This record gives sequence, structure tokens and C-alpha cells, in this order.
Amino acid sequence: MSWKNFTRDEFACKCGCGSNEISDSIIDVCQAIRDEVGYSLAVSSGFRCRNHPVERIKSKPGTGTHCKGVAADLAVSHRQAREVAAVAFSLDVGGVGVHQKGEGRFIHVDVDPDRRSLIWTY
Repeated sequence: MSWKNFTRDEFACKCGCGSNEISDSIIDVCQAIRDEVGYSLAVSSGFRCRNHPVERIKSKPGTGTHCKGVAADLAVSHRQAREVAAVAFSLDVGGVGVHQKGEGRFIHVDVDPDRRSLIWTY
């Protein structure tokens, strides 16, 4: 499958292992968000392998939506963060997490059906 603004490689594990079991459905959602907002979106985290460092991750190692390949963190802040989150909700994705303080600001989106319409902050 191919997407207009994303490649599967952008969603590979960032720990250095290069593992990539990302689902097409989360890339589809990221593309739909990109199409709606009209500006580039950088993927700060996509798939995470079982050995991914856990210092900033709230879930247990090897668990969570990133490890299932159904989540992505999009590096945005301020007005863009609000727009991305609003579009994600309009698409009725699984969950939307908001990290908008300090360094590494992002919006988390996932397509886990058990988390439909959840929102949280980091």
C-alpha cells in the first residue's frame, strides 16, 4: 500500500532496531489527518518493539498500542496540536493523547477499537 504523504519507514521503531509492524489502518488515519489539516506531520513515534526503552512510556514494556502497531505520535504543538486532535476526534479514532508541555510535544492517535473516543494527557 502507498500513501501520498507518508512512508511505512517513518513508523519504524526508533530504538535503533528498525522493527516495523505498523498497521495500514493507523497510517490511513495519519494520512486522513494530514489531508484535512493541509500541512506536513512528522511521526515522532510509531511501532515500538518489545525492547523499546520505557523511561517516558507509561505502559509496561512490550504492551500498549504502539507495540500492537496501531498507534502513532504526531509531533505538533500549539494551534496545530488542537487542529490535529480535533480532526482525530472527527474521524472517531480509538484514543487521542495530548502531550503539550515541555520538550517533545505531540498528539497520540490510535485505532484500537477498545479505546474508542478516549482522551488523556501526559
